[in-house]
Amino acid sequence: MDLKRVALEHGLSGEEYDHAIAVLGREPTWTEVGVLSVMWSEHCSYKSSRIHLRKFPTTGPQVVLGPGENAGAVDIGEGLAAVFKMESHNHPSYIEPYQGAATGVGGILRDVFTMGARPLASMNSLRFGAVDFQKTPHLFHGVVAGIAGYGNCVGVPTVGGEIYFDASYNGNILVNVFTVGIAKQDAIFLGAATGVGNPVFYVGAGTGRDGIHGATMASGQFGEGSEEKRPTVQVGDPFREKLLIEACLELMKTGAIIGIQDMGAAGLTSSSVEMADRGGTGLRLDVDKVPKREENMTAYEVLLSESQERMLIVIAEGQEAEVARVFDKWELEWGQVGEVTDTGNYEVWQAGECVCNVPISLLTSEAPIYDRPQRKPARLENVAEATWPVITDVGATLVELMGSPNIGSRRVVFEQFDHQVGISTVVLPGKGDAAVLRVPQSNRAIAISVDCNSRYVFLDPREGAKHAVAETTRNVACSGAKPLAITDCLNFGDPTNPEIMWEFVEAVEGLAEACLALDAPVVSGNVSLYNASFDKDIYPTPTVAALGVFEGTLEGGDSPNFMSAGFARVHDEVWLLGTTEISDIGGTEVQWLLGEGINGLPPRIDLGVERSLQNAVREMITNRLTRSAHDCSEGGLGVAISECLLNGTPGLGLELLLSPDAVDRVMFCESASRIVVSLSSADVEVFSEVAKKHGVPTTRLGVLDDSGSLRGPGFNVEVEVLRHAWEHALDSLA
Repeated sequence: MDLKRVALEHGLSGEEYDHAIAVLGREPTWTEVGVLSVMWSEHCSYKSSRIHLRKFPTTGPQVVLGPGENAGAVDIGEGLAAVFKMESHNHPSYIEPYQGAATGVGGILRDVFTMGARPLASMNSLRFGAVDFQKTPHLFHGVVAGIAGYGNCVGVPTVGGEIYFDASYNGNILVNVFTVGIAKQDAIFLGAATGVGNPVFYVGAGTGRDGIHGATMASGQFGEGSEEKRPTVQVGDPFREKLLIEACLELMKTGAIIGIQDMGAAGLTSSSVEMADRGGTGLRLDVDKVPKREENMTAYEVLLSESQERMLIVIAEGQEAEVARVFDKWELEWGQVGEVTDTGNYEVWQAGECVCNVPISLLTSEAPIYDRPQRKPARLENVAEATWPVITDVGATLVELMGSPNIGSRRVVFEQFDHQVGISTVVLPGKGDAAVLRVPQSNRAIAISVDCNSRYVFLDPREGAKHAVAETTRNVACSGAKPLAITDCLNFGDPTNPEIMWEFVEAVEGLAEACLALDAPVVSGNVSLYNASFDKDIYPTPTVAALGVFEGTLEGGDSPNFMSAGFARVHDEVWLLGTTEISDIGGTEVQWLLGEGINGLPPRIDLGVERSLQNAVREMITNRLTRSAHDCSEGGLGVAISECLLNGTPGLGLELLLSPDAVDRVMFCESASRIVVSLSSADVEVFSEVAKKHGVPTTRLGVLDDSGSLRGPGFNVEVEVLRHAWEHALDSLA
């Protein structure tokens, strides 16, 4: 057998294969080729991105655990940690949308509860092709149903997210999933295999042939034959996942666990190799002892299967009976499949034969690392001034914007999610800029948000990435919480294209700059490359999820003031925090909707101004000076005001106190660092003092009335007309 040809078919390069031979001093076995190909895949090794990810700030007094484990953790008080991470399941979801999305949810849940944290809530960030693209309805409905089907059954609420449509995702959709859980800081579990002689247990569901080479498939772009990769997509069982959560959390209380790791991408291979690497040990596995649900499976198949709902656990020697007791109780399969060794090698045996014996370091620290060539895209060398569409009727344009698939109501999606199971959800999906959650058995509350404007990143990767961090943390601040940290999912095209690599590096550096300025370190994350089909790359999409904590407690007079976006009362005043620059028109929603694509540069963002804005709005909310707060982003001021009316008390209206000069630009440009708030007239003086203290400009926009209309210079639109457009924005996907 020509093993080099097999290796090339599995995604290894000729140089990589030759390097493996040089280290081993021999040709690898068939099984070793499979192990090398998945561990050296882009999905597992981060070989094109690792050197750049080191630029991220990852520490701070709030950080309990930074990158390197299954998820990151931050201090939220009372000895508790919020444990969270975001992952991608892009390629599987394009091939098989329901199971691809469902198993993405299952995988991110395992990343969190393997740390000893009970999952509290999930969110998602979804990108689909153009709404009129023939595959979009199928992919859209399949992905949403998969997220709902898994999350609802496992009993973890899906509390929000974002959805965008653009032709750049026609051939490669994005499904990014986020979960947060809660753990005691002194009871966080790590994925390290330590203690020579300690037994290794496999627990959960049996291994099948589904998902074999899923990690390899996710490390290449789509082309001819992509649909034939359906067997590489895993099949999930949320009911078994629920049992697995409870069993693992119960076993953690016994003191028997030394290390624990979920089996995600590359299955048993990656989980066992990564645990040994973190522990500085070796590992010996006997695949004959692995629970299986199919007959005559080879070691190659067992090691590379990505069957779902499985964990690998290192147990303290002498505690083996605890595993049997707990997992028999929860009716889950288990097997003692190996032991920790001091060899530093990864040994795999089947039928008394050693089919794999390679140094752990060869699979991890000696995996290839590339500093790939970078070249600024030609489209960015001489950027023309952004064009602005001709707008003769501001009211009609506002209605059209509210009916845009990228702005319209997501109720048709949220209604499929059980967003209140567990009774921790305070601010419901769509009602605020961030989801707000009570932390069970404590007096704490947290806020979470996910966001990215990929058009901005396409037009200027560094600036667009800054916007992603700023908007996500701003959403958290608009809820009243203090942003603590972020996790990210960096979705980019083919890294062997120097222009894509330049975009990636610029975006990473923009993220790092914003995280430093806003004191929001990166504590976990994911890189998803090769999001391309037929050599057409997606828009660069560095999705960011932020987590914040409320400074008050749920008991006593200083309980948090959870803020939503909707206007509340007649006679409340509406104010804008921040400055509108009518030249901020590049990459805007109105440019995309009414023009011929996007062009120019995105709005500039001053991170010092952004930090002051977030501090100001949090102080206002904490001191109960505002009755609503809403970030001003896609669609500009007009859309932000409309959303506040649509999510607020029915019947309210507003006359905007705007100059008639360039009113279309004032309504629809997308200047950064702006928030719309409403407040009682009695609080305006103190509100203005707080804004002045932080150096934040304010503009009085009007007073809420009971007219049921939104009015301004040259336009008058009934709120119910806006509502109709907003609620029917996704009708074409039915």
